[in-house]
Amino acid sequence: MDAAAAKPGLVAAAARPVLGRLNAGADMLRAIPVRWRIATVVILNLAFIGLLMLLIATGARAIRSAWTELQEARRVDRLLSAIENDAGRLQTLIHRYFALPNDAVLNEIETRRKALLAKLALEKEIDLALQNPARSVTSVTERFMLGFDELRSVRETISSIYENEIRKPSSELSQLYSVVETAMDSRYALVAPSLGKSREAFSIFLVAINDYYLTQSVQAQREASRSIEVIQATAPVMVDLAETAFQKAALQALRERTDALRAGFNRLILVLGMQNRLLQVEIDGNQAVMATVIQEVAERVRAQEDAAQQRLDRTLDAVFFQAAGIAGLFLVFVGIIWTLIARSIRMPLDDLAGSMAAIVGGDLNRQPSALGAADDIGRMARAVEVFRQNAIAKQRAELDLVAAKDRAETALAHLRDTQESLIEAEKLAALGGLVAGVAHEVNNPIGISLTVASTLSRRIEAFGKDVERGELRRSKLTEFVEGSREAASQLSLNLQRAGEMVQAFKQVAVDRSHADRRSFDLAEATDQIVASLRPTLRRAPVTLAVSIPANIVLDSYPGPYGQVVTNLFMNALNHAFPEGRPGIFSIEAQVEGDSVVMTFADDGIGMTTEVQRQAFDPFFTTKRGSGGTGLGLNIVFNIITRRLGGRVTLGSVAGQGTTFRIVLPKAAPFDNGERS
Repeated sequence: MDAAAAKPGLVAAAARPVLGRLNAGADMLRAIPVRWRIATVVILNLAFIGLLMLLIATGARAIRSAWTELQEARRVDRLLSAIENDAGRLQTLIHRYFALPNDAVLNEIETRRKALLAKLALEKEIDLALQNPARSVTSVTERFMLGFDELRSVRETISSIYENEIRKPSSELSQLYSVVETAMDSRYALVAPSLGKSREAFSIFLVAINDYYLTQSVQAQREASRSIEVIQATAPVMVDLAETAFQKAALQALRERTDALRAGFNRLILVLGMQNRLLQVEIDGNQAVMATVIQEVAERVRAQEDAAQQRLDRTLDAVFFQAAGIAGLFLVFVGIIWTLIARSIRMPLDDLAGSMAAIVGGDLNRQPSALGAADDIGRMARAVEVFRQNAIAKQRAELDLVAAKDRAETALAHLRDTQESLIEAEKLAALGGLVAGVAHEVNNPIGISLTVASTLSRRIEAFGKDVERGELRRSKLTEFVEGSREAASQLSLNLQRAGEMVQAFKQVAVDRSHADRRSFDLAEATDQIVASLRPTLRRAPVTLAVSIPANIVLDSYPGPYGQVVTNLFMNALNHAFPEGRPGIFSIEAQVEGDSVVMTFADDGIGMTTEVQRQAFDPFFTTKRGSGGTGLGLNIVFNIITRRLGGRVTLGSVAGQGTTFRIVLPKAAPFDNGERS
């Protein structure tokens, strides 16, 4: 255990002199600029690359020669494989064509045949490898192609035999069978059994001969032979049993056609056999010979390929060992130089990295140690020191900024409280003006009612005194009754008018104070709001025109809607018609789909472009010194876009008036606390 524990210490002690010498060499390199140190490594690398290129150029000729020979051998090998594959595919297509002839297969055979002949243009290279012209790939391929041409000729002969000596006699036989059956007096004629047997054998023959023609099936051949023998055997019997001369002539013709059909069938068997032999000998046999020849050539080519590969491998090995030896020596030398340069750069950079990490971590008291160095790293150390000083200054500025932010947040909170107070004051001011106007308007009918009541009271007192004195005359009684009736009528009329005005004000006031959601008729709600505004109109020469169709029902908030109408009207009185200027303020509405488009327009003095741009901004007013708060249109904008779920646009021309176009949904959006 003691020896094992002491071993790492011995290794460390042995490494100290080496590290000391490395550090000394690194310190010496500090006098050289960093860019020249790096350039030294680059120059050494370029020298190494040049040496390797020279070595490779020396062996390039031998490598190129071996590689060219190898590629040529591989090319010939690939050519042979392609020829063999094409020949095999061509053999398969030929068998398919002669089994089931069709133009598509024939076209593909011709295409592959041309491709195979094109590949055989390299015949000399292949035959030189084989050195046996009698067994060349080209000669075998030509025999293969000649066999195909001969097969096509045989196939044409087969088609001619089938059409002229099988199908044509068969068609004539079918007609003769029909003629004989037509000439029979009855189905019990003597010739009927033999005719039926012959007709059945003929049907079997037709099926079998077609099967044999298409598939060369031995079973189909035997079936067709048996059927034609039956037909030939029954033909003489039917001729002997013929009842009429016409019937006998027809049966004699049937017998002759049967003999012709048998001769054609025998020829078809003979030619089909010839076709099969040609397929076996000229196609399959030549293809087998071709495969053998190609295999022989391929073996010779592969031998040449192996020899070329060996020469290439030996050349590459020689170049590799030379390059490896030079690279090893160079790497040892460059490794020493690189280690010294790396230590001369890495150690000061590690110190700078530590200083930067300390600054990032918040420790601004650590200075870089290489501030006095004259190289590039010394300049970097001095730049880091500047960064540290800036970080210290930034830290102080951040503390000042935090304090200023706290003060700004406090001021912003006070400003928001003030804004909310001003908004509430604006709402209360509008409601106060409404109350004052309604109170003045209600005061008129109530005052008249008090006057009429006082007059009626005096008349009743005078009437009572006349009754007590006994001076009541019929004319005074009639006058008293008529006066009382007129007074009662005036009292009823004026008190009813006052009650209607109070009810309208009550509805508007309830909507303003509660702002509850309900369904309401737009025309009725607007009329109630306008009624509460008419006392204000009497103090200004402005005409209020309302054009809203009936039966427009909104599921919305009548209180906020009333606030919008009131604010827009009061804004027009204060700004559009200054100094008692007369004019018209109109309110119109129309339905567009699921929305209602309202237009509030006046023909007042209008707005400039700058005023229009800031009209909805909070606290913006053109009458700052006349008591304006600048919140009227801002409240209108917020109510329409947030509470009522609509949108508002402003259009104005200086000297021609202002128009507010408001689009409100028939069903306002629900608040977070509401449910549909």
